[in-house]
This record gives sequence, structure tokens and C-alpha cells, in this order.
Amino acid sequence: MYKFLTGPLLWLSFLIFFVGLIVRVVWYVRGLSWQLDRVAYTEHVAYGIKGALRSIVSWLLPFGTRRWKTRPGMTILVFVFHIGLVFTPIFLLAHNIIVQERWGISWFTLPGSVADTLTIGVIVSAVFLVLRRIAFPEVRILTSAYDYLLLAITVAPFVTGFLASQKVAGYDFWLYAHIITGEIMLIAIPFTKLSHIVLFFLSRGQLGMDYGIKRGGMKGKGLAW
Repeated sequence: MYKFLTGPLLWLSFLIFFVGLIVRVVWYVRGLSWQLDRVAYTEHVAYGIKGALRSIVSWLLPFGTRRWKTRPGMTILVFVFHIGLVFTPIFLLAHNIIVQERWGISWFTLPGSVADTLTIGVIVSAVFLVLRRIAFPEVRILTSAYDYLLLAITVAPFVTGFLASQKVAGYDFWLYAHIITGEIMLIAIPFTKLSHIVLFFLSRGQLGMDYGIKRGGMKGKGLAW
């Protein structure tokens, strides 16, 4: 069972994940309007690249934009959630061992205590994000069961993985549940809002180019956030 989950099924999950994201990127680029977007971008490449990079970097830094600064509590939650979400699975020792066994490559791994802290940060942040959706009417009205399902799919690998790492009763169950939920998340990413792991960079880059070229950037006024 373990070899199947970390072998053929893992390969299939990664295949769907990468191919699906490539398709989403192609769809996004092909969906740009020649009249509104591509003409200006191709005519003013230097300004466009500068605006795109500035937009992306600003949004990747805590409190790097006006929106992040005006909502500090939400900013902290979002960054704790996403930092743990990205770095924990990539640099977890157990995952590194599987990659080394399957593909013969390895890289830097996080100390166990750091990985546990990031995992707990993801889980706690997810709880507060759910409470926020319930408590604030302006967020609740935009929330559907679909959003809760996506959050559950995202957090499930962390909950099950943490329980398995702590050797909670039923270790094999939690280990298999961790692997299966992780692969479900990989498969779900290209087909859901979770695809923003790549579309974020495309949309922020596009907006940055838009502001950098057409909304004052070429006059040296910077980005009109």
C-alpha cells in the first residue's frame, strides 16, 4: 500500500499537478486582450517588466503594500498560513527521504521543531480564517461551501501529517491519510482556486505592467495602489 501511494499514485498526482498548471498558464496568457494588454506590453517592455516585478515583490513582502498595512491582523494570518503551506512540504525531512529514494535527489531540510511550528501555524491560521469567514458579514456573504471545502483540502495534509509525526494512536492510518490527502491537494490545485499558486504571479505581474505602463508608471509616479 505504502509503495503504491508513494510510487505510481504519487507520479500520477505530480503529472496532473504540473500539466494542469501549465494548461492554466497557457489559458491565462491566451486570454489576454491584444487591444487592452499585449500591445502596450510589447511596446514598452522595460516599463512593463519593472512594474510587474515591483508588483509581485511588494505583495510577497509582509506589509509591502497599502492593503497589507491597513489590515495587519489579516496580513499576519495570510503570511503565516502561506509560509507554512509552501516551505513545510518542500523542506520536510520525511518528504526529502521519499524524493531521494524515488528520484535520487535531495536538498536542505528543516529541523523537526521548525517543521512542527510551521505546521501548527498553518492549522491555527486556517482556524482563524474560517472564523473570519463566519464572523464578518462582508466575507460571509461571499463564502460558499466550495471555499470551506478548498480550505479543508489544503489543511488536511498538515493535520494528518502532524498526527502521524507525533505517533498518535493509529500511526499507519494517519500516515496513509496524510499521503492520500496530500495527493488529493496536488490533483485539486490546477482545477480550483488553489491554482493561484501560479496565477497569483501572472495576475500581479499583469496588474503591475498595467500600472507601470498605462497608469503613471512611465511618468515616474510609481504604482497607483
